[in-house]
Amino acid sequence: MEERVRQGVRPAPGAEPVEAGVSPTVLAEPVPAAAGRLLDRRFGRDEITLVRHEVSARLGTAGLGGDRLAGFVLAVNEVVTNVVLHAGGNGRLLLWLAGDSAWCSVTDSGPGIPTHYLTTPEIPEAYEVGGRGIWLAHQLCDEVTVATGPIGTTIGLRIMVATPIDTHRQ
Repeated sequence: MEERVRQGVRPAPGAEPVEAGVSPTVLAEPVPAAAGRLLDRRFGRDEITLVRHEVSARLGTAGLGGDRLAGFVLAVNEVVTNVVLHAGGNGRLLLWLAGDSAWCSVTDSGPGIPTHYLTTPEIPEAYEVGGRGIWLAHQLCDEVTVATGPIGTTIGLRIMVATPIDTHRQ
């Protein structure tokens, strides 16, 4: 799995047009117009399960399946849960297809992620409580991006929908 980690700082919420999606420093692929989105919703503590089911249903219909679908949905769930537990309890999720990938961005207006959490996470120790959400996202996604600052955070997740064909195999 190819893994890239990028970090940046989000602009102030007033500087982001509602339909513009997230800062281009966060995701390599721009968010499509509303007609091209699979899901665009706000969420809170009471919607975590509903968000997980919506993401699964939309990506299943779009052609992602099996372990890759389950893994991506788990990664999205972990990021959404982190927003609820650590970033004020509410956020926004955007889900779309572009090229051969499914993309998801999860944005909150919390206090930002402390610097020591911004490196690619190492395997959590067995006795540690918590700390597995972002690590799992890195294991299950083809790309994880983070843009954070004192006014909030956007986590970007990408997974290839179609498995690339190995042209070297016959």
